[in-house]
Amino acid sequence: MLLHDAISPAPRSLRMFVLEKGLRLPSVTVDVMRGENREAAYLAVNPAGQTPALQLDDGSTLAEAVAIAEYLEELHPEPALIGRTPVERAQTRQWWRRAELNVTEFIHNAFHYAEGLPRFASRIPVAPEAAAGLKRIAQDRLAWLDGMFGAGPWLCGGRFTAADIWLYVWLDFGNGVNQPFDRTLPNIGPWFERVAARPAAEASRALLAAA
Repeated sequence: MLLHDAISPAPRSLRMFVLEKGLRLPSVTVDVMRGENREAAYLAVNPAGQTPALQLDDGSTLAEAVAIAEYLEELHPEPALIGRTPVERAQTRQWWRRAELNVTEFIHNAFHYAEGLPRFASRIPVAPEAAAGLKRIAQDRLAWLDGMFGAGPWLCGGRFTAADIWLYVWLDFGNGVNQPFDRTLPNIGPWFERVAARPAAEASRALLAAA
């Protein structure tokens, strides 16, 4: 296998997942800042032009961080970051989807349309007029998520999961692109600090190829 890694939140989420698993994956770095992911060589690997991507031994490619994480969990079920039982897996996916659909996609698109606009205006359709509203929605939905947070310490109770990784990485990204979240949220605030204290959280800032 060969992982195509990059400096971007989705690849970082996968890196943290891999680190929490204790896996070693051969990897190469895609320079998304200069648009290498939009060049012919990379598009031959992943026609969607997105990172990360995982080339398998049979020559096929898996894209999307979520799908790659699911694949790696099936190959390496321990430690379980999605779940050991159907119920655990469904709970993880429930929180993962809640985070992605209600919070992190709004952070993502707001960045494209505001702070990231000079980089993305020539690559994708952009709507600068929507940026402020998307930022507001992300914060509102994070407060909504906070209200559903259970006894913790993690989104799925006593289990640290891929859902925690996904939300943490995107909130950390938001902190650096003028989308800081409300640290006074009674559940998400302390939860964020707990995730940040995990060794894999800091280690995931570095590309696997350079780790």
